Amino acid sequence: MHAADLLSARAGLTPDREALFEVDTGIRYTYADLNTRANRLANLLRERFGVQPGDRVAILAHNSVAFLDLLYGLPKIGAIFTPLNWRLTGRELAYIVADCSPRVLIVGPDCAETFGVLQTHIAVPTVITLGGAAPGALDYDDLLAEASAAEPARPPLDGETPYTILYTSGTTGRPKGAVLPHRQILWNAISTVVSWGLTEHDVSPVFTPLFHAGGLFAFLTPILYAGGRIVLSRGFDATTTLDLIVSERCTVILGVPTVFQMWFNAPAFETADFGHVHFFISGGAPCPPALIRAWTERKGVIFRQGYGLTEVGTNCFSMTDDESVTRLGSVGKPILHSEMRLVDPETGADLAEGQAGELLIRGPHVCLGYWGNPEATAEAIRDGWFHTGDSARRDADGFYTIVGRYKDMIKSGGENIYAAEVEAVFREHDAVADAALIGQPDPKWGEVGLMVVMLKPGGRADADELLTLCQGRLARYKIPKHVVFGDLPYSPYGKVIKQELRARYVTNDIV
Repeated sequence: MHAADLLSARAGLTPDREALFEVDTGIRYTYADLNTRANRLANLLRERFGVQPGDRVAILAHNSVAFLDLLYGLPKIGAIFTPLNWRLTGRELAYIVADCSPRVLIVGPDCAETFGVLQTHIAVPTVITLGGAAPGALDYDDLLAEASAAEPARPPLDGETPYTILYTSGTTGRPKGAVLPHRQILWNAISTVVSWGLTEHDVSPVFTPLFHAGGLFAFLTPILYAGGRIVLSRGFDATTTLDLIVSERCTVILGVPTVFQMWFNAPAFETADFGHVHFFISGGAPCPPALIRAWTERKGVIFRQGYGLTEVGTNCFSMTDDESVTRLGSVGKPILHSEMRLVDPETGADLAEGQAGELLIRGPHVCLGYWGNPEATAEAIRDGWFHTGDSARRDADGFYTIVGRYKDMIKSGGENIYAAEVEAVFREHDAVADAALIGQPDPKWGEVGLMVVMLKPGGRADADELLTLCQGRLARYKIPKHVVFGDLPYSPYGKVIKQELRARYVTNDIV
């Protein structure tokens, strides 16, 4: 069983039902419209540009209907959808493009400058532009209009066929391409619809970037699988998105803690009527209980917390409306068609209820591994179990609470920031002996980076100088917000003891 027919089958069932409202163009697409576009895209790439099964096709752009063309069109010809993070610099993207070697790259107008830098590092065989991103280049809309709208003949496909590659940062500082197969896309949709109670009447806004698993798979694919409607925004603005939730009568809304804080602070929040909303759900990072209480007290809404990973799917737990109140702080119980274990990360032994251990996940929603990286794949997936690197606790009733992270990273505004990558840039400075990144609680972003820098004897550098070094080397969200100077504590094995640094420098006084 594969996922190449998800959109075509739904279009056959409800061809004239509205599937997508693209806010920035004002265009509303039916399921038949979306499927026609996906067919045209698939035929265009195969017939004109020779894209074959297994070839990668990348996009570097802000949210638009083109992402859905690729998401649903490429699987029809066995090609692999590879969206690129436009928040990264051209230098950072060069490594990813070299790693996945896309046959075709589609570039949006907002990413023209980044693409210009990327081009100086690596070439892509075919570049297609959206909205005139590169004058004189092949134009996406013109090419799509000329392509056949017929359903393309399917190559041999099954559940293990790669569907998409999504790049996540690695603890070594190098991004890793998580390979998501057809079965993962299909079972994420099935389990989310069933476990979360989604129906054809649900409407969900998507304003998170579609290069992220959250934007693609938290609600977009499950809602379209069920026959509901998506409201797609190019980006996020607190007032605009609040207005859309109300005017489009959205029923299920995903956000990260930063987004919920920004909505709460927006003037439009006070008068917003959420009577049509079934539930809000926060993911990406733990949501402060105080913020959840503030929402529920002010608006009387159902507010849930979710948990997921690119590698195992964005929706791994569920709970009822009542449980979201009585189990505040919990992410719920495992979704259907999924298995969970909590183990001692050192011994691998299963742990009893109430004990915190590493969360392991197994099921048809687990990825194939990492693109071209068998070592990382073998480390992450052992005997069919995916090792999340996250610490969790299970109570006697089967409810899970995420305790922390074994992986050395922080989450800022829902984005993963891996310490090794940021520390490596600071160490490039001649005056720096070593550097260690830790998280500082922040009222807007959940947490931000705090870099502790140890200078070489006689070395001189200030915070501004070191932060300037990061420009062009790191995406803006990865650059630490705070820099302090001091000695670093080391273990007998030469590792920085970050627990001591947190005790020394981190304050939990969020204002």
